[in-house]
Amino acid sequence: MTVAAATATGLPALAALLGLFLGRRVRPVLIAVPAVLVATGLAIAVAAGIGDDVHESAVRLTPTGALDITLGLRVDGLAALSAVLVTVVALLVQIYSAAYLREDPRYSSYAALVSLFTAAMLLVVYTGDLIVLLVGWEVMGVCSYFLIGHHWETEAARSASIKAFVVTKLGDVPFLIGILVLGTGADSFRIRDVLAAVPEGGAGWVTAGTLLLLGGVAGKSAQVPLQTWLPDAMAGPTPVSALIHAATMVAAGAYLVARLYPAFLAAHATLIVLAVLAMVTMIGSALAALAQEDLKRVLAWSTVGQLAYMTGGLAVGGRDAAVFHLLSHGAFKALLFLGAGVVIHVVGTGALAGMGGLRHRAPIAFWTMTAGLAALAGLPPFAGFFSKEAVLGAAEHTAAGHGPVPQTAGWLVLVAGLLTAVLTAAYATRVWLRVFFGPARETAPGAEVPAHADAADYGRPTPAGEAPAAMVWPLIVLAVPTVLFGFVAFSGLPSLGGDLGYDELTPHLPTTVLALAAFVLGAGVVAALWRRDPAADPARVLGPLRGPALRGFDVDGLYAALVLTPTRLAAKAARFSDGAVVDTYVKGAAQSAWLLGGGIRRGQNGNTRLYLTGLFAGVVVLAVAVAVGS
Repeated sequence: MTVAAATATGLPALAALLGLFLGRRVRPVLIAVPAVLVATGLAIAVAAGIGDDVHESAVRLTPTGALDITLGLRVDGLAALSAVLVTVVALLVQIYSAAYLREDPRYSSYAALVSLFTAAMLLVVYTGDLIVLLVGWEVMGVCSYFLIGHHWETEAARSASIKAFVVTKLGDVPFLIGILVLGTGADSFRIRDVLAAVPEGGAGWVTAGTLLLLGGVAGKSAQVPLQTWLPDAMAGPTPVSALIHAATMVAAGAYLVARLYPAFLAAHATLIVLAVLAMVTMIGSALAALAQEDLKRVLAWSTVGQLAYMTGGLAVGGRDAAVFHLLSHGAFKALLFLGAGVVIHVVGTGALAGMGGLRHRAPIAFWTMTAGLAALAGLPPFAGFFSKEAVLGAAEHTAAGHGPVPQTAGWLVLVAGLLTAVLTAAYATRVWLRVFFGPARETAPGAEVPAHADAADYGRPTPAGEAPAAMVWPLIVLAVPTVLFGFVAFSGLPSLGGDLGYDELTPHLPTTVLALAAFVLGAGVVAALWRRDPAADPARVLGPLRGPALRGFDVDGLYAALVLTPTRLAAKAARFSDGAVVDTYVKGAAQSAWLLGGGIRRGQNGNTRLYLTGLFAGVVVLAVAVAVGS
């Protein structure tokens, strides 16, 4: 198992290396796609044979003088299923990108970066050592910087890539410290040893370490207060959005908590903080998604909210439920982003105001995105309904006083999850109606590119039909798990370590009824507003809240006021101090030395008469001084 996992991780890394050196001589698709295809086969084979077993292997690296660092793998059900999600989505993204970026002169470097990104995420998934996990974690961050900024000639791409890098690195600082705290407390960086060292009742080092890890979780998974980078990341190519938003970087935060779950369960304070973050993120992101006017930004904000569902499930003790939602969300969100790319390819704009009537012009995108939006909204029997219901069921179970987690966390996640389910159904229905129904709107080629938009989607001549086959077939493939994964999961998915004392993946009547009621309420209100006036935007239901929600509640402005402005003022003060004080002192010292040296130089001119006069004057001065002193 570990050999297959290591090979699956190494193949995309090798493809990245070959792509960088041979990309201009060999078609990049011939390097990237076969590598990730074989990696996908290996990941599926590992998942099929893992069962409830845990396979580990480790090789000690160079001694550090303190705690050893091991290059090892830890393959269990969680890692195996996550690796399948990563490789399948990466494979479909590489195939999709071959058509999507076929005319891009930087496609070879793009394909190599996607391969490296895939290898880094697989390293995070499979590794058994926290320091090695950190390496994969940081490589993902670097790759995301280059992929989001792929269209570096546009200001939106440049600023979005820098913002993503800086914000995620802001969370990575406490994340690194948290790893060091856990490693020091357990006297080892091996995940197995760290989990074994966690006392039954918890400990200070466990609480401190897990709280610090939440910084990295919030950064990578775009949770409050570090959520602002993800919607702006839409400036990257659409397949990059599918890769980052569905199965790789943003899922890494939730995956990490699930991987170290016994440590988090032993730190109740950390779980309460995680529940609060999930609650605020869920509701705020759902309101923002409902207000957006660009298709990809709607999906981006929905990703933030669905990640909060995962962290919320983890906060209430439902690891199985959270991982279930991670897997199902990976399928339907990748489908929605790739489908959005097809839709934008057809109409030439990502603005919802420029869409309508596309169910006839893009029938495959219509049917597959209908499945994806239904899963996102929580409509049975799609996968999203089962996974979302599982999270709500775990929250209800904890709120009722069952399980090892405080009831407070359960109530926070349950109430926020139900409200978010209403809002999610509302914005999913809004997108479905505005994109595929109503009158068709023609968009002239060369339309203006909205802020934070993918430049590759705009300025194209509007095609007569649907997108190329390489862009359409991945939608069909992803539609299969979007529809069927819910049934497969609760009928045959092995336990992933949930601690609530019941089968988290099987629907329960109370939360099933609540989830269905939330869907009917959210979708029904939007549908009623649409039928009353199809020309008006159903988002008007937000009233005066729409403006702030559209701007993401001005969190960027808050950062500017609290961080950027004081930093600029401090920089100006430092510049003034450096120029007016330090430079003046240095220049004054230099000028004084120059003047003194000049005076001495004038006296040393070789004139004997001047020397004797000076000597005589000195003698006179000394004589006078002696006479006065006596």
